[in-house]
This record gives sequence, C-alpha cells and structure tokens, in this order.
Amino acid sequence: MTDSRVALGPPLALQDVVHVAVDRREVTLDSAALERVARAREIVEKAADSGQLVYGITTGVGDLSRMRVEATRLAQLQQELVRSHAAAVGPPLATEVVRAMMLLKAHTFSTGVSGVRPETVTRLLDLLNAGIHPIVPSQGSLGASGDLALLAHLALPLIGEGQVEVNGTKKPTQIALRDVGIEPIELSYKEGLSLINGTEGMLALGIIALHRAERLADAADVIAAMTVEATLGTDRSFAPDVVDLRPHPGAQLVAANLTRMLAGSDIVASHRTSDHLVQDAYSLRCIPQVHGAYRDAMRYVRETFERELSSAIDNPSVIIESGEVVSGGNFHGEALGLALDHLSLCLTGFATISERRVARLVDPNLNQGLPAFLASEPGQRSGFMIAHYTAASLVSENRALSFPASSDSIPTSAGQEDHVSMGATAGRKALDILTNTEHVLAIEALAGAQAIEYRAPLEPARRTKEAVKLIRAESPPLVEDRQLSTDIQLVRDLIKKGAIGDLLDH
Repeated sequence: MTDSRVALGPPLALQDVVHVAVDRREVTLDSAALERVARAREIVEKAADSGQLVYGITTGVGDLSRMRVEATRLAQLQQELVRSHAAAVGPPLATEVVRAMMLLKAHTFSTGVSGVRPETVTRLLDLLNAGIHPIVPSQGSLGASGDLALLAHLALPLIGEGQVEVNGTKKPTQIALRDVGIEPIELSYKEGLSLINGTEGMLALGIIALHRAERLADAADVIAAMTVEATLGTDRSFAPDVVDLRPHPGAQLVAANLTRMLAGSDIVASHRTSDHLVQDAYSLRCIPQVHGAYRDAMRYVRETFERELSSAIDNPSVIIESGEVVSGGNFHGEALGLALDHLSLCLTGFATISERRVARLVDPNLNQGLPAFLASEPGQRSGFMIAHYTAASLVSENRALSFPASSDSIPTSAGQEDHVSMGATAGRKALDILTNTEHVLAIEALAGAQAIEYRAPLEPARRTKEAVKLIRAESPPLVEDRQLSTDIQLVRDLIKKGAIGDLLDH
C-alpha cells in the first residue's frame, strides 16, 4: 500500500505542496531534517549567549537593528515581533493557500538555516496535520524581508493567539488548540524572526495558481479544438510540417493536442477540400503559436518555483559549516514576483484569445452558417449574446489586473528596506486572473458544445464528442433562454478540477 503522507526534508516537489494543500495529506519530518534543525539551533543559542550584536537575536529588526535588546528580554522580543508584524488586512487567504504556507514554512525550517528549536517545527506540523489553519488576511506583504505581515498571522496560533479555521468554522485559537489537546509554545531566540521572514506566502500563492493554470492550459486546447471544429476551421495549419518550421516546444505540443482532438471528425472532413475560406482567422489558425507561447512561459514559472523549493529562505541565515549567523538577501521575492506577473500575462492571454473565439461562434457573419448567437430562435431568444458580454467584461478586468506588481517598489523601515518585490500582490492578482479566465473558457466550452450540436447530422471527432458529453452532464442544450450563470460556474468547476483537460489523454 502506498504511503499517502508527505515526508518533509529536502527535496520537496511542487506536487507535494499540492498534495498537502489541496488533498490534505499528512506531513512527517524525517530524522535527518531534525538533526539539521538541532545543529542550527546550537549555533543560535551560542550567538544569543555571546553578547555580540546579531541581527534579530540580540538586536531589533529593520531600521531598529542598531538597537541592542537586553539579554533578559531576548525571548520576549520574539513574541513581540510576531504580534507587531500581524498587521495585515483584507479578505483571508484561501485555506489551501494557508496550508501551503504552513508546509513551506516548516520546509524552510527543515533545511537547517533558521535556527529554530525542533519542537517549534513539529508544533507547526501538529497544527497542519490537525487541520487547524490560521486566518491570514491577504493584504500587507511587500515581498521583501519576505511576506512579513502575512507570515506573522500564520505564526500567531503557535503562541495561542489569533484566529483559526477548522472544518470551515472560524474559532479563537485557544479554543481550537484546547479541543485537540495542543499547547501553545513560548518562542525563543530568533524563532519569531524566522517565522515572519521568507517567501512562503508568495510561493504558496504561486504554486496553487500554477497547479490550476496547468490544468487550464490543457482545457484551453480541448475547448479551442471544439471551436475550430464548430466554425468549420481547418486542421491543416496544425500539421507538423507547418508548425515545425518554427519549433517552439509549446507550439508543437499544442498543435499535437489539436490534431489529436480533431482526429476522425466528420465535420472537419466535410470541408477539408472546400475553398470556403482561404485561411482561418488568427484566433483559430494561430492557437498553437499563442497557447504554446503561454505554455513555454509557464515552464519558466514552474522552474522558478522548483528552484525556490530547493532553496533555504531566511534572514539571518545560520551557516552550519562555519558556525555563523549571517545577514543576506535570500528573503527578497523579486524572482517570484517576476514569475507571478508573467503567469498573470499568460492567463490573461488565454482569456483574450478565448473571448475572440466566442465572438466568432455567436456572430452570424463569422460562424459559418450557425444561428445568430447560437439561439434556437434568433430574435425571439438571445442565446449566448450576454454570455459573450460576460467573457468580454472578464477579459477587460484581466487586462486591468495584469499591470506587473513587481514593477513597483516603495521604500519602508526608514529607508533600510528600500527596494521590495510586491511578490505577494502579484500572486493574489494571478489567482484573480486565473478565476476570470476559467470562467471565460467555460463560456467558450458551452458555446462550442452548442455549436457542434448544430452541425448534426455530421459527427464530431471522438474526443470533442466526449467533451460535449462531459459538458452536457452539467448543462443541457440551450433551447429556451435561461439563466446561464449556473451553467458557467459548473463548467468552470470542470476546468478547475482538470476534468476537461484530462480529455487530451483519453
């Protein structure tokens, strides 16, 4: 029997994060990781006892780093760091993002660069495995010194403070801990600083967004194939002898997907030798080159996240080999902010070209003989007219959200922290754009299914027929006008969970 638990200790894979965050797998900590944590802790305790100025251990933080803290108050400093930095606002992050943050923070500790006590790591995992999730407001991170405000809220339950979510219910931390018999801890040297420093917030947002984005990319190919078929487009443009003339890997992958989706289509075969169009519109003919470019860019995003997962993110860092505690810049989120902004551009692009295909499906001047707005009685009924409006609205919103957050920087902490990444803002925007794009593609899927059915008695390809069947299990054909928002949401859920994209492998 396969062990469904995730063992914490480098390396950690993106899919491990998804398993814990989304699938709620249990997390264990291996003995080698505990040994690294203990060795780093010895170095921190020596630094605290040395009387020397060591950032965040015997001094304040930020611009207050020049101020020595009395030896008798060093532990108290760590508690106060968590409390003072818990100043985030806005709607709370989704539970799956919070779970990812908890795992990533424990992963950072397991690398042995933070110097926290082993019991602090295990207590964080106790909360994660018990399903006790801190309420983390989503706004307040600048993305350098890491996600300070967000991570402070993540840390509050460890000391028995703040609020948590358990099984969908919001509770005071003390009550939630008491219910499962977990005691809060009192933080010691450097622990508060290590809990609030790092890129775990923006990386968690990014991993969850990328997981869904990769499913969306597969679904976009399936849905685009439906539209090509329904609008009497040609599959000749997707052949290897054409696409390989410009051999971008993403374009080659998408072209192969489209060719496979359209194989055996009576609809496509019916006009293969027709001169009804000299060439298809860009939104049909250039699907490999457009979707493929986004897939290539998403590969860069994935590589950035994988590199971050193999990194040790904290400040100051404990260098076990030399026995030093050294200040550095590994907490800065610029690499993640750039990747997340790039992901947002890709997701906006998927929506933009999808909306253009919807526009072709509903326009009687462009849809090759289909009814106006795919309505059963155009004029009497409006069909997909307003669904297309919704797609256009979401595309416009995506464009507004696509302004790169990482292009901005606001100096803080009296000029000490004078360049920041805004990586967490980029992550939140990516998730908002992702949700909008899932809805746009859902509208195209519904319109594509309706249009393919209008081509009867010609049979669609086997795989596009499976797509129509999957959609029809959630949404019946639009004969009489009805509220479509529920249908859109149901098909969006198919995209989000990967059901439509999985048809590529059928």
